[in-house]
Parts: sequence; structure tokens; C-alpha cells
Amino acid sequence: MLVVSLAQAADAGLVGGKAAALGEMIRAGENVPDGFVVTTDAHRQGTIPRDAIDAAYNELGGGAVAVRSSATAEDLPGASFAGQHDTFLDVTDIDNLLAAIAKCWDSVRTPRAVAYRETHDVDEPLMAVIVQRMVQASTAGVLFTADPVTGCRTSMLVEAANGPGTGVVDGTAPVVRSVPAETSPLRQAGERLQALFATPQDVEWAIDHAGEFWLLQSRPITTLFPAPPAHDGPLPRIYVEFGHVQGMLRPVTPMGMSSLQRMITGMLAALGVHAEVVDIGGRLYGDLSDLARSPSARKRLVKLMAVDFGPRAQAVMEHVLADPRFAPAPKAEKSKADRSKSALGTAFRAVTGILRALASPESARLRVLAAVERLRLSAPAPAGVTTLADRLAFVRADDPDDTIAGDLTWPIVAGLLAGAVPGELLKGIAAADEIQTVLGGMPYNVTIEMDLALWRLAQGAAAHRDLLLETPPTDLAARYLDGSLPEIGLSGFLENYGHRGPAEADLGVPRWSEDPAGLFAAIANYLRVTDMDQSPEARFASAAAAGEAALADLARRVRRQRPVRGRLAVFLLRRARALSGLREYGKFAGLYRLSSVRKQLMLIGSDLVGLGVLSVAGDIMFLTLDEAEAAVRSGADHRGLVDARRATYRAESRRRHVPVALLSDGTDVETTLPASVAGDGWQGVGASPGRVTGRARIVHDPAVARIEPGDILVVSTTDPAWTPLFLTAGGLVSETGAVMAHGPTVAREYGIPAVISVPGATSLITEGELITVDGAAGTVSVASTAGLSAADGEPDAADGEPGAPDGQPRAADTPAGSVGGS
Repeated sequence: MLVVSLAQAADAGLVGGKAAALGEMIRAGENVPDGFVVTTDAHRQGTIPRDAIDAAYNELGGGAVAVRSSATAEDLPGASFAGQHDTFLDVTDIDNLLAAIAKCWDSVRTPRAVAYRETHDVDEPLMAVIVQRMVQASTAGVLFTADPVTGCRTSMLVEAANGPGTGVVDGTAPVVRSVPAETSPLRQAGERLQALFATPQDVEWAIDHAGEFWLLQSRPITTLFPAPPAHDGPLPRIYVEFGHVQGMLRPVTPMGMSSLQRMITGMLAALGVHAEVVDIGGRLYGDLSDLARSPSARKRLVKLMAVDFGPRAQAVMEHVLADPRFAPAPKAEKSKADRSKSALGTAFRAVTGILRALASPESARLRVLAAVERLRLSAPAPAGVTTLADRLAFVRADDPDDTIAGDLTWPIVAGLLAGAVPGELLKGIAAADEIQTVLGGMPYNVTIEMDLALWRLAQGAAAHRDLLLETPPTDLAARYLDGSLPEIGLSGFLENYGHRGPAEADLGVPRWSEDPAGLFAAIANYLRVTDMDQSPEARFASAAAAGEAALADLARRVRRQRPVRGRLAVFLLRRARALSGLREYGKFAGLYRLSSVRKQLMLIGSDLVGLGVLSVAGDIMFLTLDEAEAAVRSGADHRGLVDARRATYRAESRRRHVPVALLSDGTDVETTLPASVAGDGWQGVGASPGRVTGRARIVHDPAVARIEPGDILVVSTTDPAWTPLFLTAGGLVSETGAVMAHGPTVAREYGIPAVISVPGATSLITEGELITVDGAAGTVSVASTAGLSAADGEPDAADGEPGAPDGQPRAADTPAGSVGGS
């Protein structure tokens, strides 16, 4: 079928996304200009069907028409393709019409369309073309049924201008912005279209000179972050993103989500915090609404955000607590006594465990190591676990050893408190960067030990330098796994650390033992270090010496200026140096069990492939545990469900901005706060002292990162799998994080300056740009190349010109009015 009427357009594969939506609008009774569609069958054949188009054009009445692209990849939920393909307005005869159709076909392969598809991981589409009567508009514009900036689903935004709407979309005309009244036809149309397509819509509209209202296009607002799930409790709700605490801003697989929700809820309950953990856009968010409204708990929330979630979350929570909608509301007394009893029990165990660790840090460290070893030995599945039922039972089982949690938790908490309290005790005597220097180069950090082990491996592999530097990491990983790579000592490293990897808290992500590509990328970076004074071992030793020296100097000063509080602060700092490095062991030990569970799930996945339920074993990670268990029982085909979830996961993986906090109406709370800037640069929070200038290297995936010595690592977030990159980096800039999170902690260990909580850093900073990171002031600024020298305390700039920004520039949308828009 080469040409169909627009009213009959339904199959997006035949008429493209835009035409299918217009056809549905016409069938729903909306006022859409009449027209027809030259289908993808015609595009596939490659010959314009002149006779069929001529007949349809004449049936339309001839005259001026709009010719608009309608590719099979347009107006998708995750990619609008706005402005990527061509539109032609006021086409007035058959020859010009045929030429415009040919140009629409050609626009599939323009550089901007190709770049957009590559960015969104979309294959080349087929192109249908819409031909519609022109609307001679007196007023036209765009209606967003949700606020595209804040994400709020309860407000609408309209942009309108007199005359045709071309200037609204391309930005050349004065625009009137207002929210349409509840009774306006525009708002009512927006509500109807949002209900029709079941998602917020970007609607183009026009009013002609006779006053008739026309709908020209409706497509999903693809930039919105997914909204929180519906909730029947008091509204609004406040959800805070939890994943970045573990360095996870990428989406979590469904299997990983189902396990993490149970684990985090249990951990919070053990600490006396009751909060629901929900999935929003594949990310972990905690519903803190009840805590925010609790007269007692709300007093602790801001401090909790500052310590555990970072300054950005702290600012958001301060804003939320000032909102009258979150005013304190005493809860019913029901179960209060039970909660108080539970809280008292938790508090007693906490105080006892913390004081015990502070009294004897060496004994505490030995208890931690013993607990880690017990977890390692108990993690593998017993030999008798061979059937599907046995494997599912193993996956669902909880660790029976309750003593391990206490042996691990309280020494770690003691170390964190010992490092956090002195800052308050020493106000007016010691600056924050002094305290951070004291807390640098701390021993007993398993992640640091891992990084240094990899460094020593790299030094021992110097005989294979050319192979390791010139071969892509993915190829090296494949050769290692098939046994064709020369021995470099990686097997021994993986025996100790192979259960780790990027986003390692997610069951659905391979461990290094399965895919060591990231390790080979780090090894290559290490081999580029030629100045042994900048070696990781030397830098760590220097940071440790600086920490001890700063502590000794501080101890001398406080004896004179603040004898009692000062001595307590120094005592705590000494304990922090003995205990804080243990903080990584909690997660490190838990990963043994997680790795074993993953192995059993993959075996279950293999069995389900044999039963025709899944396509490949890894598909099981796109089911929840309950769904996997049901699939084992029923044998139902889940391949379609998995394909849909994989597509959503890929689309969410490309998302660069993940809100720190959301309201239940979808509002990104941070967008309502005033922006923070620092002169010509960006303001963040200092997390590791020092000042350094170097080339910005924007990294989204540590497995493919190339870091030259002295480069500044610019990231959205980090987890322990990223820390090998720190060994060659000159500094760190992160969009998220808390001072005690993984990235800043490791940065302090190596003595590299770090600034965290710089919103949009990976977008605002240009790849290869020379920047200065001031870890004391908490600023990042563009640097001048003039006058840089080692004498200034800043390394010389790396050779090479600044590269192009990461990602592609966004093409301007094409005109909206008079049936404009692509």
C-alpha cells in the first residue's frame, strides 16, 4: 500500500510514528487538518508513486499543503527525533510536492539525523511522508501537558506567538508563556491527548483566521524523568535517590532492583529508619515523606542528608522541610511503643559496638576481617545445589549468621563518626581542608589495597607493554577468557577481587571475573605513568605522611587553644585513622554472596533458555526474582517482556541527569532551587583538599576510559570499580556524592583534589578543557594555559588540544505553526 488517507493511518510500521499518532487523534474526534500519507512501502521500493500521490492531492483539493516526515523511528517514548528530519510548508503544486517528498526521504541520512540515531542507539528507519492541508494561522504554538523543565505533571506550559508557529520552535519570535486556564480549549485538548496516549504530550496547535482551533501534532515529552508510582498516603511525597551513595546512577536491572529493595529496606530498619524503597526510572529512591512530616525524625533529616547523601540532597531536604505541605503531622500512637522498643534495642547495640571499637580499634579491625572471612567461606552454593528448585532456594535464602552484621557494622560506624565529629569540635581552630588532610592516606582500606595490587600487577606486566597499550580492553578481556593472553598475573588478582565490578551492587551486572575489560583499561592507564614520584604507591605514602603530620600539628595547637574539646577531637581523629579505612569492607564482604547468587541465577537462566522461556541466560536479569520463580513453575514465554525491558534499560542508560529528589507529581526538586555558580566556573563542595590544573576527561564508563597522568576525572558518580582510574588522575570532579562516599574517600587516600556535587559537570565542562580544581574552596574553573608551571604547585598541562564535547549538539526543532514541526 503506497498511499493511505491520514484518517486510516494506524500502523506505525507503515505510516511512521507521527502519522500513526495523527490518525489516532482523528479517530478520537480531534480537529486535525485532513491529509494523506505516502507509506514506508513506497520508500522501501525507492520510487515515488506519482500517480497515486497526484490522485490523493487532487482529492484533498490541491492548493497549499505541508509536507512532513513520519519516520518509523519518530515520536518514540525515548526519542522524539524533533527537528532531525525535514518539513516543507506552503507547497503549492504537484511537482513541488513530489520534490518535497523526495527531500523528506533524503533527510533520513543527513549528518544530524545519523548523529541523533547513534546517540539514541536507533537503527536507520524507513520514511513515510505526511501531506496535509495548510492551516493559515493567526496564532500558533506548543503546549506541554507537563512542565518539561521541572517535570511537574500537574502543571501545563504553553508557548504561543501571533502568526504561524515557526518562530515558537526555532526561537526567532517573541513568545507568550502562560499556563492555560482550567476551562480553556487548549488545556482541555491537552488533557484529552495525555489520556489518549497515556503519557505527557508535546502538542503543536494553531488557530486560523476564522478562529477555528487545530491540533497539528502530539508526541511524548521524551525528556521527562519517569514519575514516581501512585501512592495512597498523604500527598505530596518526597523521594530521595539512594543509588548514588553506591555510585549507581545508571539504571538497575529488574533482578538487581528486586534484591536491592529488600536489602536496603532491611538495612534501614536495622538502623531504626523506616522508609519504602521504590523503583523510579530503574533507580533506587527512598520515600522519606513520613520522616519529613514526623516532628522528631525531621530534625535529623538534614544532617542525615549531609553525611550520607551529600550537599545537593541536603539543600533539597532543607527546601522540602520549609514547604508548608510537609509541615509536621504527629502520627497515630499505634505501634509507637513497638517502634520505640525496637529503636532502643538498636541504639543499645549501636552504642555498645561503637564504644567497643573506639576503645580497641585493633581488636575491632580483627573482628571485621574475621567476619569478612566467614562471609567469603559461606558465600558459595553447596555442592548439592543442582536443580532449579535448589538454586531458587539458595538465591532466596538469608545468611543465617546474625553476628556478622554487628562485627562489621559498628567498627565501620565508629570510624565514620570518629572522622565526622572533630570538625564540629574544632570549629574556629581547624578548617575543613585540614581535617580532610588528616583523614587522607588511611590504612586498612580494601579498595585502596585492591587498586595498589592492580598497580603492582601492571608494573610486573611491563614485558607485554605494547600488547596491553595497543589492544582494545574488550579484546584483551576476550583473549584472557579464552586462554590466549600471555600470563600477567590477572588470575591471582581475580581470585581476590573478581567478585567486584562496575555497579557491583546490581545483580544484573557482570563481575570482573566474567568481564575484566575495565581492569585492562586501568592497566593501560598505569603503564602510561613514567614518573615514579607520581606512582600510586608514592602518592598514597605521601598522603599518609601528610595526614600524620597534619594530625601532629593539630594536636600541638589544640592543647593550647581548646584543651578539653581539642584533646577529644585529636583522640577521635586518631581512631578515625585506625578505623575509617574499614568502611569499604562492609560492601566488599557482601559482594561474595551477591556474586554466588548471580552465578546461580545465570544457571537458572540457562535452564530457562532450554525451556524456551528466555533467549539467552542473561535475560533472567530482566525479570524480578518472583517472576523468575513463576517462570520456572509455569514455563511461560518471557522473551517479549525481556525485550521490552532491555529496550527501556538501554534508553535509561543514556540518561545523563538523574534527579537527586522527586516529588510525587514528578517535580525535580533541585530545579526549583536557585542555581549556584562560582564566578567563571562552577561551585561544588570540597571533598579532598589541594589545587590542581589539568585536562578534563569526561568519563561515563570506566571500562573504556583513557586517562593520561594528571588528567582531571569528570564523572556523574563513582563506585569502587572506578577507583583504579584515580591512580593516574590529577583530580576528581563529580556531579553527586557525599564527603564520605567512595570517590572522595579514595581521592583523599591518594591526596588528589576533589570537588563533589557539581550539578551538570559532565555537560558543562568540555572534554579536554583545561580546568582548575580547588578542593579547599569547592570550586572548578576554566584555567588559562599561560604561566602554568610545577613551581605554582600545579602540573603542566597535558599535551594535545581540547577535544569535542561529549555527545552531539542538539538540533533546533523545526517549525511548529501552520502544520510545522518535523
